[in-house]
Amino acid sequence: MDFQPDPGLDAFRKEVRAFLRESLPADLAGKPVGSVRSVRADLVRWQRILNERGWGAPYWPKQHEGTGWSVMQRLVFDEECVAAGAPTQDGFAHKLFGPVLNEFGSPEQQALHRPLILSGERLWCQGFSEPGSGSDLASLSTRAERDGDHYIVNGQKIWTSYAHESDWIFLLVRTNADAKKQAGISFLLVDMATPGITVRPIRSIDDCHHLNETFFDNVRVPVANRIGEEGEGWKITKFLLNNEHATAADLPILRRFLAQIRSLARSEHSGGGLLIEQPEFAQKLARFEAEVSAIATMVTRVAAMEEDHSPAAHAMGSILKVRGTELQQRLSEFIVEALGDYGAVAYPEPHDPALGEPLPHQHAGRGKANEMFFRRASTIYGGTSEVQRGIIAKMLFQL
Repeated sequence: MDFQPDPGLDAFRKEVRAFLRESLPADLAGKPVGSVRSVRADLVRWQRILNERGWGAPYWPKQHEGTGWSVMQRLVFDEECVAAGAPTQDGFAHKLFGPVLNEFGSPEQQALHRPLILSGERLWCQGFSEPGSGSDLASLSTRAERDGDHYIVNGQKIWTSYAHESDWIFLLVRTNADAKKQAGISFLLVDMATPGITVRPIRSIDDCHHLNETFFDNVRVPVANRIGEEGEGWKITKFLLNNEHATAADLPILRRFLAQIRSLARSEHSGGGLLIEQPEFAQKLARFEAEVSAIATMVTRVAAMEEDHSPAAHAMGSILKVRGTELQQRLSEFIVEALGDYGAVAYPEPHDPALGEPLPHQHAGRGKANEMFFRRASTIYGGTSEVQRGIIAKMLFQL
C-alpha cells in the first residue's frame, strides 16, 4: 500500500468540497440526523440535488447509472458530506439493495426501481431480523407459499429501521421448509402499501423512533418481485452483507465525534478553566485522536484490498467493524462526559422541533445523549462483534 498523498484524490476532495459549498442549502446543513437516516423530506431533497449533479448513486458503477468512483473516492465523498453536515442518502437503497438490484435483478426490475431510487421517490427498508432470528439469520421463519403467480407471505420482522417511512422493503422469506435452512430462503421485494402489512413502532433507548416491528398477514406478493431464483436468497444475502468492507468502521462518524469533542474542549469549562486545559481530558482526547488515525490507516489498507479484489478484505472488514463500532461507543460516551451536568438533560429528540424557550445549553447538548444511547447498538447491527470475531478467527487463523 502506498502511503504517499494521491494528487488525484486531493483534487477530487476539493471538487466535492466546492460542490457542497455551492449546492448544499443552508437550511439543510448541520441538522441533527439522529440515528442513521435524515428525515424523509431532507433526504429526498438532498438526493435530488445529488442526482442533478450526476452523483445520485455514488456507490454504484457507471454501467448501472452510478458515479463509478473508486473505494477511496466513495470514502472521501462520505467524509466530506458528514463534515459539511449534509443530509444522509437512503443507505438501504444505495448501499444494500442497490448492489443486489444491479447484480441479480432482471432488466425489468432494474428499470422499475433504479430511476425511483436515483430520484429519491422510493425509499427502502430491510426485512431480515426476526424475534427468534438475529445473528442466526438462516433460522428465519417468515414464510412465503406459492399461489399461482403470487406468494402469500406470513410472519414477523423486527428492528425494521424506517419501515414507517419506507415505500418498499427487501425481504427474506422461507419458500421451502423441507430444504436445508440456507437453501430454503428467497429474496422478495414488497410494496409497503400492500394490504396485510402492519408496522408498529419501537421506541428505542435513544428516545427516537426509527425501529419497528413489521407483521405480514396473508400478504400477496407477485412472483415477479422475487430477486433471483427461488431458494437463492441466502446467496444474494451473502453478497449484500459482503459489500463495502472499507466502510465498516464508519470513519466519517468517528471524525465527526472527534470534531464535536474538540469543539466542546474549546468551549466548556471545568475546574475554573477550559476542558482542553485539563491534563486528564487532553490526554484522553489525544489517545482518541491516535485511535481514529489508526482506524483511518486501516481503512485505506482495506480499500486497497477491495480495489485488488483481495479475499483478505472480508476478514479485515470484520476487524474494522469490531474496532470501529467499539470506538464509536467510547467516543460518544466521552462527548456526554465532556458536557458535564448538561449531558444528563432530556433535550428534545433531534428530529423534533424545539418548543418554547430552549433548555440551557441546548445548542451544544441536544442529541448527544441520544447518539450515545443509539451507539450501544452499533456492536450488534450489521453483524454482532461476536459474529465478526468468529469470521476473523475462521478466515485468518482457520479456527
